[in-house]
Amino acid sequence: MLTRVFSAALHGVDALEVQVEVNEGAGLPKAVIVGLPDAAVKESRDRVFTALVNSGLRLPKGRLTISLAPADLRKEGPSFDLPIAVGIAALARKDFFPGNALGKCCIAGELALDGAIRPIKGALSLAIEAKRQGREAILLPKANAVEAAMVEGLFVYGLDSLSQAVSLLQGQRPVGPEQIDRVRILRERSQYAFDFADVRGQTHVRRALEVAIAGNHNILLVGPPGTGKSMMAKRLVTLMPPMNEEEAISSTQIHSVAGMLDPREGFLATRPFRSPHHTISDAGLLGGSSYPSPGEVSLAHNGILFLDELPEFRRSTLEVMRQPLEDGRVTISRAAGTYTFPSRFMLVAAMNPCPCGYLGDPRKECNCGPAQIERYRGKISGPLLDRIDLQVEVPAVAYGELRREEPAESSTAIRERVLRVRDIQRKRFDGLPGVETNAQMDSAELRRFCRLDAGSDKLLEHAMESLNLSARAHARILKVARTLADMEGREALSSDDVMEAIQYRSLDRKLWA
Repeated sequence: MLTRVFSAALHGVDALEVQVEVNEGAGLPKAVIVGLPDAAVKESRDRVFTALVNSGLRLPKGRLTISLAPADLRKEGPSFDLPIAVGIAALARKDFFPGNALGKCCIAGELALDGAIRPIKGALSLAIEAKRQGREAILLPKANAVEAAMVEGLFVYGLDSLSQAVSLLQGQRPVGPEQIDRVRILRERSQYAFDFADVRGQTHVRRALEVAIAGNHNILLVGPPGTGKSMMAKRLVTLMPPMNEEEAISSTQIHSVAGMLDPREGFLATRPFRSPHHTISDAGLLGGSSYPSPGEVSLAHNGILFLDELPEFRRSTLEVMRQPLEDGRVTISRAAGTYTFPSRFMLVAAMNPCPCGYLGDPRKECNCGPAQIERYRGKISGPLLDRIDLQVEVPAVAYGELRREEPAESSTAIRERVLRVRDIQRKRFDGLPGVETNAQMDSAELRRFCRLDAGSDKLLEHAMESLNLSARAHARILKVARTLADMEGREALSSDDVMEAIQYRSLDRKLWA
């Protein structure tokens, strides 16, 4: 007798449907799993058989062949426990699950030995694939139900045990489908525990950060220790527009596949902020291993990637970011296949001007030698610096600023201005695929939306020659100038916009000269 159950396997951040076929034939009792299973899938035989016994279900007496199709797609993880167990249970009799119940749903979940269902990775991706394949429902662990319920038009049943799954498929309805108000949950959970009002002083740095957020530009903060670089970077997400449903789904997919989604929350409602330690490896930052999982650049998708103490990172590690900074995605090729992860993030980096941190500080003397400073700065390549739109000096905060009683401008007030600027960009780029902010413009959009008058063109030409800026830096200056003009509500770029944008580019040439 043969039964067929539908499940799905993760491939990168997406999922592909898998047919779990269970056949009982003549021969000595034995179970064989075929279809490129990994060790966790092969071990499911013992977990499934024990769970079936402890759930009071029949065990087959003949030889079992369990096929996971397509056979050329590698199957990983314990999420096939539940569909295999359901397929074996269906062998009891022909009408064990009436009304083509197995053909209407996708099933996934890890089984405990007592039949309890444990959470899995990538539930949202599995739900998206189930809907794409035309399934009416998905059965998965209770802990993953809210996450999967982000997909509209699909009945999501969160289950606690194998017995519940069997009862549901038999039409007994022990549980109802998960129902959530996506809009309300996104609105209520899109709150942050900190605010930009905590930042004292640093007026020009706050201005630069607002420009960076308004146009989604990468930014580098350079200054001595204790000037608030990390504090301001962590509060930048509070200035970004709230995530819409599409962004929340794509970010949740990545975190779910990586196993980093908080089961109490169900999905991400706030923008990711990732701050990896400088000892991170290339694979940890970009994503990798034999069967690649998302790295930090993908976990920061739709949010901010903060690299503190930038020169302390290995140069080879920093260089792997050049592709995702340009393309907004990471492609990793391994023997197991080619995987593509989205990685459209805003890069925020911070560093000291020298190894001791006090070069140029009026209150503390720098004791670093020229060779030390050159080695320290040399870890950051010119091509990487060219991909950072704004470089800003962060001086020490005066005592009077620290003790000032009146609160600084709040995140809410700054975000309102950012939203107005983002709305201008959204209308400008309407109909242009892949372009939502000024930072994402390519050369064609630059020529169309960043035209200069004679005075501004002469000013930019002089800056290019005197500062020895690259063609990529030229494009970054135009993008930042476009954002500055949008902040003032002007259609045409002015000389002031170009001048301020140049000032945000000149720091790297002054420091690395």
